Amino acid sequence: MGNVVNLNRFRKKKQREDKAKQAEINRVRHGRTQAQKDRELADRQRAERLLEGKRLEQASEENQTSSAEESGESGES
Repeated sequence: MGNVVNLNRFRKKKQREDKAKQAEINRVRHGRTQAQKDRELADRQRAERLLEGKRLEQASEENQTSSAEESGESGES
């Protein structure tokens, strides 16, 4: 007689292998390389620095002005 094979175990093992193959295909097709991720991060940080450099007022001054208006210290009677 031949070897006894647990069909349930065999089926699950095959499904896991197929899923792993498909995951690898998807990573190649849709994924980004580390260099692409690093480049995007550097571009985003550069854009944030440029935007911050173009602000007319500092954030701390803006917060003081808005808190004064909320508390009624604007000088209006």
